[in-house]
Amino acid sequence: MQKIKIAALGIIFPLSAILSGCGGDTTSNSAAPTVTIAAVTPPPPPATPISGIVDFTTIDVNRLDNYANPVLPAYYDATVAALDNSPNNNPINDRVATLGRVLFYDKRLSVNDTTACASCHQQANGFDDPNRFSTGFSGTAFTSAHAMRLGNIRYYRPGTMFWDKRAASLELQVSQPIIHPIEMGFDATHGGINALLTKLAASTYYPDLFTLAFGNSAITEARIQQALGQFTRSMISAASRWDTAYAQVFSATGPNRNLNVSLPGFSASEDLGRQLFMTGPGQGGAGCAACHQPPTFALAANSLSNGLDANETIIFKSPSLKNVGLSKAFMHDGRFSTLEQVVEHYNSGIQNGPALDNRLKTPGGAPQRLNLTVAEKATLVAFLLTLTDNNLTNDAKLSNPFKK
Repeated sequence: MQKIKIAALGIIFPLSAILSGCGGDTTSNSAAPTVTIAAVTPPPPPATPISGIVDFTTIDVNRLDNYANPVLPAYYDATVAALDNSPNNNPINDRVATLGRVLFYDKRLSVNDTTACASCHQQANGFDDPNRFSTGFSGTAFTSAHAMRLGNIRYYRPGTMFWDKRAASLELQVSQPIIHPIEMGFDATHGGINALLTKLAASTYYPDLFTLAFGNSAITEARIQQALGQFTRSMISAASRWDTAYAQVFSATGPNRNLNVSLPGFSASEDLGRQLFMTGPGQGGAGCAACHQPPTFALAANSLSNGLDANETIIFKSPSLKNVGLSKAFMHDGRFSTLEQVVEHYNSGIQNGPALDNRLKTPGGAPQRLNLTVAEKATLVAFLLTLTDNNLTNDAKLSNPFKK
């Protein structure tokens, strides 16, 4: 009788017993060789957390948070996906993003263990700094630019980073504050990035976290960049009051995807502000949506100068307007401290210059003057406040993972 052997278990069954339920011939007595079927060996489980991860963080590596497949509204469709600046070689996965979360909140990334990415990009403020300028690792020196909000940073095309767009990608941007002489201090005088890599390799938990993320414990700048890039791209804002209302009227085939439709649950003031935001100046609106594009409210890739100063030649980007109501300082240099001041700039304060965006000019080429009434300006502010997303500011998977 032919026999079948399950190699991994060392068990031999008569082949007839297996075939009898499938119409096989059970009467043959001819000798036949044993047939060996090698059982598929399951892949090894992820690296078991050693005491460091357990002792210092709240992360459960056996039940990682979901970063790779967020549940998004229907209007985060192919139109929005086309704006995603994630590189092909760094798609988000839960393990690497988890490492990024630890790195983002870890003050060990500064030369004297005082400053983390989260020190300047605070979740409660929409990953913004409530101060105009951020305090560096020394406690006495300050940055020269305001720390921008990070929500929906994933949807800014072409993906250049910093206010002045000097970094070609988010991956290249995230390590620059680490080696900055004011921000986190690992500049050449403190050993540069290699000094940080040595420091992390000697820590209790990073070798295990890098093994969890990448399969081995090698700690490199490129891996740090990948992890921080994935974590910050996971800061998606899609649950503000505006999102909740728009989800009820969205139509992929409606005129302008129904962005000009009145929204349920909005007050008269909020809805008038929405109308001014979405409508161009030629139709009686403020034209904000032409540059700050819903539903992500990230800046359009072709935006130029917003005319903060006369004869401006540097083209500054801006963050998404999601959670703009939580900010305490606005523009690259934090010169404005209220949304009312921001609205007034676009209403009456735009300055001319060679880099001024055409959308902020009159047909004759002069800086636009919207001539909004006091009431209309108030409605724009009311609308901007509907972009506050408390889910983003309270999302546990984006919070500090370290035990207090």
